[in-house]
Amino acid sequence: MSDEYEYQQEVEELEGKSATAARLFDVRRIIGGLFVVYGILVTIAGITASDADLKKAENININLWTGLSMLVVGLLFLLWLRLRPTAAPHTAEPRQEGPGPVPRRDTDES
Repeated sequence: MSDEYEYQQEVEELEGKSATAARLFDVRRIIGGLFVVYGILVTIAGITASDADLKKAENININLWTGLSMLVVGLLFLLWLRLRPTAAPHTAEPRQEGPGPVPRRDTDES
């Protein structure tokens, strides 16, 4: 009976790790993080733009505006993730308290 209880505990632990991994690798987190990182880099490039660079773009600091917009988009993705987190996967069977009967599979080789 203790082997069945240990097996059930191991399954529950793996389900918890799976839910944590699903939240960690949520697409919104990856996209938002990349937009924020690239937005910071492009904003810095826009802040340090020379007069020659601005003259090429008809006195519009494209890097600055693009970087700021990328920062806003990335922060919106991260805010969306914060406000609507990924739901944990639901199991079909209700959980039992403590060790209980586990359905057996008959392994007849006939």
